[in-house]
Amino acid sequence: MKTFDEMCLAFEAMDPLSYTVLLTKKAATVLPALAIATGSLEMGMATFGTFILGAVAADGKLSEEEYDLCRPLFELFFGDKADFESCKKAAALLRPESRELKKCVNDMTDLIGQLSDEFKEDVVLICMMICAIDGKISFKEKRWIKQLIK
Repeated sequence: MKTFDEMCLAFEAMDPLSYTVLLTKKAATVLPALAIATGSLEMGMATFGTFILGAVAADGKLSEEEYDLCRPLFELFFGDKADFESCKKAAALLRPESRELKKCVNDMTDLIGQLSDEFKEDVVLICMMICAIDGKISFKEKRWIKQLIK
């Protein structure tokens, strides 16, 4: 099994097409599980969408490259409100020290604890991929991801 740092390096080197394919595949397995765990598809999507936005903003910013690669997921979660400027503003509200983001992390961690190890691995992989979209998983992003592993 690869170590955390080896996995980070592998995702940092991944090409955009591979990102899109794997991210779409993993999201397709995570969303139904979250819908069941939260009691509704809407609540599962909102929880996961906010969490994904937090992962994107874990380093304090949302780049256009990150947005472009995550746009299909953002549109799924947030509908027409998923343009770059709106997502950028929402990400700015989710600073690592914000109450909203801490609540989101706690909610997602609680949900992960209730579900299978495979589900937890998928969520961690999704977060790693999103953080690695710009070619580098920063220290802040690694710290964000490690919250899920505990």
